[in-house]
Amino acid sequence: MIPPPAAPAFLAAHGWAGARIEPLAGDASFRRYFRVLEGDRSAVLMDAPPAHEDVGPFLAIARHLGALGLSAPRDLAVERGQGLLLLADFGDARVGPALARDPAAEADVYAVAIDILAELGRRAMPAVAPYDAAVLAREVLLFPEWYGPAAGLDLDPASWLGAWEQSWADVLAETAADPVLVLRDYHADNLMLLPERAGLQRLGLLDFQDALAGHRAYDLVSLLQDARRDVGPALETAMLDRYIRAAGIADAERFRAAYEVLGAQRNTKILGIFTRLWKRDGKGHYRAFQPRVWGYLERNLAHPALAPVKAWFDANVPAAARAGFWREHVQ
Repeated sequence: MIPPPAAPAFLAAHGWAGARIEPLAGDASFRRYFRVLEGDRSAVLMDAPPAHEDVGPFLAIARHLGALGLSAPRDLAVERGQGLLLLADFGDARVGPALARDPAAEADVYAVAIDILAELGRRAMPAVAPYDAAVLAREVLLFPEWYGPAAGLDLDPASWLGAWEQSWADVLAETAADPVLVLRDYHADNLMLLPERAGLQRLGLLDFQDALAGHRAYDLVSLLQDARRDVGPALETAMLDRYIRAAGIADAERFRAAYEVLGAQRNTKILGIFTRLWKRDGKGHYRAFQPRVWGYLERNLAHPALAPVKAWFDANVPAAARAGFWREHVQ
C-alpha cells in the first residue's frame, strides 16, 4: 500500500519532516491508514480521498467524543482539501485480536464497552442526521439488490419493504421520542485497548464518522452480534442486561424487542454489504463472515416482533440460500 503523493509535504508542514510512513490498515471504505514514525514518536495518517470521503464528520464526532471524556483519536494536523488527517496513535491492541489471545478478558472488556454506550445515552448529541425510516429502508434494500442475485434469488423489493415496515414501526417511534448518538460500527475491531488509561477511557473508539441520531439499541447490536467474531449467547444476554440496568431502561421487554428488530435490520444489511464487497469490490474475504451473520439473523427472526419479516424470509429465501450457501458453494 503506497502512501498518497501529498503525504510527505503534509507531514513536513506539521513537524514530521523525514518521518517514515508504513502501511497500517484499510477497511471496507475508501479510507486507508498508515503509521508515521519519527524518532520515538508515532502517529496515524488517515488518507480519505475527497472524491469519495469527507473527513469533516470524522473530525466533528471525534472532537465531540473527546469533549465527553472518551478516548477518540485526537487530530494533530488536518488538510481537509486533500483528505489527510494526522491522528494520535492508539497502538495495535485491537479488541478482536487481543481477545483471541486472551479470551478470559472478554467479559471485562465488553463491560467497559457497554458502559461507554450507557454514558453516550446520557449525554447531549452533536448535530447529526436522524437514523430514520428512509435510512433503514435504504440499508435493508441492499439484501435484494446484492444478496438475491448472488444466491440465485429473484426477490421483490416492495413486499420486502412492506414486511419491514410492519416490524420496525415501534422502533421508529421510540427513536423519534428519545434519540441517542449511534456510532453505527461499534464492534471489537473498532475498539482499541488502552490499558494505561482509566475508566471508560480504557477503550479507544474508531470508525464513527457515519454516526446518526438513532435508537439506543443499535450500537448494542453492533457490539453483541459482531459479524467478525463469535459473541456467545450467554455473554450477549449478560451484557444486554448490564446495559438495561446502567441506562435505566424502564421497559426491558420492549427494549429487547427493539434490539432484535434492529439486530435483524443490521444483520440483513451486512449480508447485502458483504456480498457487494465481494461482487463489486473484489473483497472476497468478507464471504467468510456470512454464516456467522446468518446465525445471528436466524436468532433475531425468532422474536415475535419480527413475525412479518420471518414470514417473508420463509417464503422467499430457502434454507439452501442461507448460511449453507456460503459454507458449501462459495470458495
